[in-house]
Order: sequence, then structure tokens, then C-alpha cells
Amino acid sequence: MGSAMEFGHTVSGQTVSGQTVVVYGAYGHTGRFVVAELVEKGFVPVLSGRDPERLRELAAVSRPGLEVRPASVDDPGSLDRALAGAAAVINCAGPFAATGAPVIEAALRAGIPYVDVAAEIEANLDTFTHFGDRARAADAVVVPAMAFFGGLSDLLVTAAMGDWTSADEAHVAYGLSSWHPTAGTRIAGTVSRDRRNGRRVRYSGGGLEYHDDALPTLKWTFPDPMGAREVIGEFSMADVVTVPSHLAIPEVRSYMAADAARDLAAPETPAPVAVDEDGRSAQTFVVDVVVRSGGVERRAVASGRDIYAVSAPLAVEAVRRVLTGQTRAVGVLSAGAAFDATDFLDALSAHVSVELSR
Repeated sequence: MGSAMEFGHTVSGQTVSGQTVVVYGAYGHTGRFVVAELVEKGFVPVLSGRDPERLRELAAVSRPGLEVRPASVDDPGSLDRALAGAAAVINCAGPFAATGAPVIEAALRAGIPYVDVAAEIEANLDTFTHFGDRARAADAVVVPAMAFFGGLSDLLVTAAMGDWTSADEAHVAYGLSSWHPTAGTRIAGTVSRDRRNGRRVRYSGGGLEYHDDALPTLKWTFPDPMGAREVIGEFSMADVVTVPSHLAIPEVRSYMAADAARDLAAPETPAPVAVDEDGRSAQTFVVDVVVRSGGVERRAVASGRDIYAVSAPLAVEAVRRVLTGQTRAVGVLSAGAAFDATDFLDALSAHVSVELSR
């Protein structure tokens, strides 16, 4: 894909340089990447979250001079103070079943856009269900799941669709070299399982289905050099919420590399370990998207490194585009509904390699 637009440029008479963006959950694993990305792109992050001491430690050790605004989701007043005067908020604090609604409420009160990195299926569904009408009425932009799971795949499916207005099915295969989950990932997974009483979920026949069937093990042929790999079928991620929210595709299925799924399931699998000065792990990924309509197939493939680190440029680019008037609508929007998917992916070229086949 072509070269990306330079960050910090004036677009539609606006500039992002020096604008403040609150990062709720700034001291978490993904939150730290988001803070660093905001600084690099010319924003001024405001560090917020539930633990004042961890916020102060983050400010002192890694980001001296940044403002710290502790806030609790149980205290609306503290959230209002945290968001006061900010241009936008990025919520990185899971479980989003607990933090999503309170921070969205605060963003609506403040009149600023909201972006989160939620991978929790139920939390994302709650956002679309409970805030869609309110966000549209307030002329507000709320973008959930703007991360590796949910955001990236939604952009890829949308880009692969191209000029199609509908398709028969969409398949999203995740080829992760490994999956060392953060503590937040483990907690979010537990919350999601509890909310659906241990059942599994899939998107079929134009709706979400909850079931107790065992997940199938299949073979998926990823692009070279990954090639054919064993995957877990119907390993549903946020795609089953984001993609159907704006695309007429009655069957949306996702798959996970079996080795990565086993890593996630094993309680002894350690958290990610940084291998470079930016804090990224050695994990690599390929996201292979196939969209089919009437026997015709279109494909989009993204590859890169560290699923947590890559969530930061996704979320920050979303904020940049909202603040510079590059959104297609208002309300609760998935990535592909909010933005020009191909152009957005192009802007990620420093972090993600993308190939489209139509």
C-alpha cells in the first residue's frame, strides 16, 4: 500500500499538535504503548486510572512532566475531572464490562470522542446497544474495539469488501506465533465467559448464537511464509460484533492458531516480555481475511509484531482522524464504519504490512 499521511499535519483546518488526550488505564500494558504513541504523534497524554500510585510511578519513570489525574469508574465526579479540557479519551482499562459504560458516560458529558481497545465481545455489544442512539443524538463519536482484535480485522474486512454492498461470508484467521496474555487479557476472558455462563458464541445466520458445542480444529493456509497451520474454528473475537454492526454479511467466523490458543488456555503461560527498547515482545502475527460473495473471493492480509503494541497506533490514529474531521458518521461506530478503511490501513504502514487482493 502507499505511503502514509504525516501525523501532526493540519487537516480540514485543524491540527492535533499539543491537544490533550486522556488515557484511562495508562499504566496497563497496552496503556503504556498508547501513551508512548500519543507523545510520538504530537499529542499531550493525560495519565488517568484507578491507582494513583501507579500513575505517579509511570509519570516519574517513563513520562516525566505528564499530568496525572486519578479517577474511579465508581466516582463520576472523578471521571469528569479527569476528562476536563481534554480533546478525547482512550480507554485502555479492562475489564471493559466494568469501565466501558462509565467512561463513555463521562465522555458524553464532556462532549469529547471516546475510543477504547476492548476485545470483550459482550462489552462491545453493550456499547453498540446502549449508546448508539445517545451518541448520535449528541453528535458524538464513540469507537469501541479500536485495537488488534476488532479494529484491525474490521478494517481488513471493510477494505476487502471494496465496492461490494454485501457478502455471503467473512472469515478472519489469526496466525499468532505465540500468545503470552497480559493479566488484563486473562481477567477480561474470565469476565466474558462468566457473562455468557461458559457458553461459546458465534455469528451465524445474521445473529449471535450461544452454544456449548466443542470448537472444531481445522487447517488454514496462511500466506507464505506461515503456510498451512492448525487453527481452532469459531474462536470468536470482537469481529462478531464490529463487522456485522455495519456490513451486510450473515456469516462471520474467526479462527485462532492452535498453538496460540493453547498458550492462552495454559495458566502457566507468562505475560509478554519486552525484547526491544520500545517494550515490544518478539511475537509476530498474520491476520488473514477472506470475504466471499456468489462464488467470488476477496482477501486482505496484515502482518506485524506484538498484538498489544499494535493496538496503540490503531487507537491513536482513530483519535487523530476523529479530531481532524475524517469520520464518516457519528454515533457508536466500528473502525470500518467510522473511517476510510484502505486509507486508514495505509496510515499504519510503519506498524502493519497490508496486502489486498480483489
